[in-house]
Amino acid sequence: MGNFTRTPAAPAVREIQSDKLREECGVFAIHGHSEAANLAYLGLYALQHRGQESAGIATSDHREIRCSKSMGHVADIFTPEQIASLPGNMAIGHTRYSTAGDTVLLNAQPFLVACNKGQIAVAHNGNITNAAELKRELEREGSIFQASSDTEVVLHLVARSRERTLAGALREALLQLEGAFSLVFLAKDRVIIARDPHGFRPLAFGQMPSPEGGTAYVFASETCAFDLINAEYVNDVEPGEMVCVGPEGLTRERWAPAAPQAHCVFEHVYFSRPDSIVFGRSVGQSRENLGRLLARESAVPADVVVPVPDSGVAAAIGFASESNIPFRQALIRNHYVGRTFIEPSQAIRDFGVKLKLNPVRHQLEGKRVILVDDSIVRGTTSRKIVRMVRNAGAREVHLRISCPPTISPCFYGVDTPCKSELIAANQSIEEIRQFVEADSLAYLSLDSLRKAVSDTKGEYCYACYTGDYPTELLQIEELTAAGRVRR
Repeated sequence: MGNFTRTPAAPAVREIQSDKLREECGVFAIHGHSEAANLAYLGLYALQHRGQESAGIATSDHREIRCSKSMGHVADIFTPEQIASLPGNMAIGHTRYSTAGDTVLLNAQPFLVACNKGQIAVAHNGNITNAAELKRELEREGSIFQASSDTEVVLHLVARSRERTLAGALREALLQLEGAFSLVFLAKDRVIIARDPHGFRPLAFGQMPSPEGGTAYVFASETCAFDLINAEYVNDVEPGEMVCVGPEGLTRERWAPAAPQAHCVFEHVYFSRPDSIVFGRSVGQSRENLGRLLARESAVPADVVVPVPDSGVAAAIGFASESNIPFRQALIRNHYVGRTFIEPSQAIRDFGVKLKLNPVRHQLEGKRVILVDDSIVRGTTSRKIVRMVRNAGAREVHLRISCPPTISPCFYGVDTPCKSELIAANQSIEEIRQFVEADSLAYLSLDSLRKAVSDTKGEYCYACYTGDYPTELLQIEELTAAGRVRR
């Protein structure tokens, strides 16, 4: 036989599987600024943590709406040339992580259509729980859908409305929706903003000076988007409120009667950036409170408090301060890891977690470590992190979670596994402790979670911790039948 060289198999390209709960997306809107597209780009850049699958911007120069969107990160999509191709003093933007619909360009937002109300673009944060039912009704009446996202349903409802104005048609459409939605609409001459009556998802309202004189109005899922463009946070778009900014100025009106408030508490636990104000409250302050209360409830002798970055940092600071135990950032996160990676042909144990996190050994060796994280979903990632800390030389690893056990799936815009995949829905805390291989495990109590966000009036949604949903879920069996809550 002749000599030959064996070509090694190509490394496998795999998707990183996250054990975190994920939120759908971030929205942004601006009216009255000559650099609307550029400011929308900067706003989406600040909201990138809310979604990394796709992003898009639509602008209007009062004559035509133009839209640009693509798969990927905001900074990769919008080049200077791309921004220059989006003229106008009004814009809406969206950055997406799919909880409803597939991960394809067809589902990237904003959606832009031409109908009997003219050109309309829309972007959406949340999950419309009766979207499938509405879609079936619309299809029976002849509507044709191009995407699988629930947001497209809203456009069809607006287009078929017999109301003469866009605001009237939108109001009629909104009254047919159930679930969670913060919506930003763009027409040729105006932006319209609307929020569901329960206020599940956040939507902040701000303003800034316009180069042409007067005031530019801005709207975003989080106020960190305002900070980047030097806009001033004014207040929130109220639940059940519609805000219209057009040639006649700014108007605010209720499109729906008052309903019990149900702000998503997980915005403060995990989703939002700690430098944001969400639901009128500092996220960073809430998370430090979570850590302080967690320390009071589940103190344990230890040498260091170590956060699981990044979402565990603020809670770990609060825990360390309350317990008088030194805080150490002994796990370093690689911020440049995407959702896919090339895995080496030689198997490396827990490669995905190692790609994201690496321990600082001298801060862990021989130490009793309190490891603070925001949640445990399936438990697999937590086990890998506990092993990593122990392999770095930790003598003891005590896992502390800054929220209650997650026992129920979310239907309001959080990408949650079905109940059978939620470890806390199927195992006791002691069984979870054994699975993640920690020396001890403790969660924050529900009462302390309420106290941390100052929820004295019962205005937050805790359904993922209690199974008590604040709205009637007609499609709950249909949604769970697919195995994952993805529509």
